[in-house]
Amino acid sequence: MSSAPLAITQGDPAGIGGEIIAKAFRDHASDLAGCFVAGELAHLRRAAAAAAPDGVPLPIAVIDSPEQLADVPPRCIPLLRTSADVPLRPWGQADAAAGRIAADAVSWAARAALRGEIAGLVTAPLNKEALSAAGLPYPGHTELLQAEAAVHAGVPVERLPVRMMLANDELRTVLVSIHVSLRDALAAVTRGNVLQTLRITHASLARLLGRPPRIGVAGLNPHAGEGGLFGREEIETIAPAIEAARNEGIEASGPYAPDTVFMRARSTPQRAGEFDVVVAMYHDQGLIPVKYLGVEQGVNVTLGLPLVRTSPDHGTAFDIAGTGRADASSLVAAVRMARRLSAAA
Repeated sequence: MSSAPLAITQGDPAGIGGEIIAKAFRDHASDLAGCFVAGELAHLRRAAAAAAPDGVPLPIAVIDSPEQLADVPPRCIPLLRTSADVPLRPWGQADAAAGRIAADAVSWAARAALRGEIAGLVTAPLNKEALSAAGLPYPGHTELLQAEAAVHAGVPVERLPVRMMLANDELRTVLVSIHVSLRDALAAVTRGNVLQTLRITHASLARLLGRPPRIGVAGLNPHAGEGGLFGREEIETIAPAIEAARNEGIEASGPYAPDTVFMRARSTPQRAGEFDVVVAMYHDQGLIPVKYLGVEQGVNVTLGLPLVRTSPDHGTAFDIAGTGRADASSLVAAVRMARRLSAAA
């Protein structure tokens, strides 16, 4: 198990990232032991105050390197500054300066993880519009981390394929495509992309579970195409990819009707799921079932990276930012998952 610390990136300072970080350090100190925040001081102070409207906010202890984490007193939020302080940005608004603060924290943490200085990173939510306004050519965390890892490895980004997994205690899903339009997502359902997703899912979950995972594969069309009546992608694309994966020793099966495969995979105290994970063909197909079960425990994991990265299963929640109402449960779950993954790495 890695003894290196975990970095929690601040996220967009106009959103709830700082608030959930402050609440996590306040209310879940044992889970957050060995963690520090990568971000910017002024906005984190504001967030800590917002998270404690009727009390005294946790103080922030600035550190210059992860090694100094051991010297931070208890009941403090350790912060490694990855951005210079800027004038406070308005709560709940997409803003270029806020987007740059969020991106700087992620880039610093990714590079530190790739150098082996930290065990991994847990990313508080960023805002894609703010990221774009800051001039960053990435639609989200996943693509930014993929680009950093490719630069570190000295390879083109397409040589380092990654996938998104969303997980909670009851269900895991992995996506063939991530942040693209639905039209582009349909075009991404190719034999090569499905097979690559199965390979990445198998390798990543085998490390986490300590055994080969049982992978259920969702179809693309209603009723998984109904034998070609509602589309032929299952016959011509998805099934051949599953067969190729099985020939490689991957325990994959399907394609199954998308409206029932997630129920079959769900594990509850009363019933174990048939599958350890479901490979879904596009973003909303896979994420709606997990989020419906409760975003407070959902964790986003990037598979295929040479580093550990997890994230809460929610966004910046601009509508409640600064009110102190944000729930830190998903962030705490993401920290716990990052520890498990770093131990299995």
